[in-house]
Amino acid sequence: MRISELRMLDIVNIQDGRRLGPIKDLDLDLERGVVKGIVVPGASRSWGFFGGNRTEDIAIPWERVKKIGVDVILVDAHDLPEFNNDP
Repeated sequence: MRISELRMLDIVNIQDGRRLGPIKDLDLDLERGVVKGIVVPGASRSWGFFGGNRTEDIAIPWERVKKIGVDVILVDAHDLPEFNNDP
């Protein structure tokens, strides 16, 4: 699978089935030649023009990637603070 094909897949949290968005970027360790994680766009805070008011991009460690399928990438993001909506 090529990186261009990965970017077309949706990221889904296996804990709650929530769609986290497409891959925006990959975090690479070029010295070791490994993928450190995937980067997804941060959630939008409001309905601003042209996607304004977005938060920072969110990095998901590669260890959290559980399965790369034909249509989606399944990740375990249950305890990552960026995805925790509990009060």
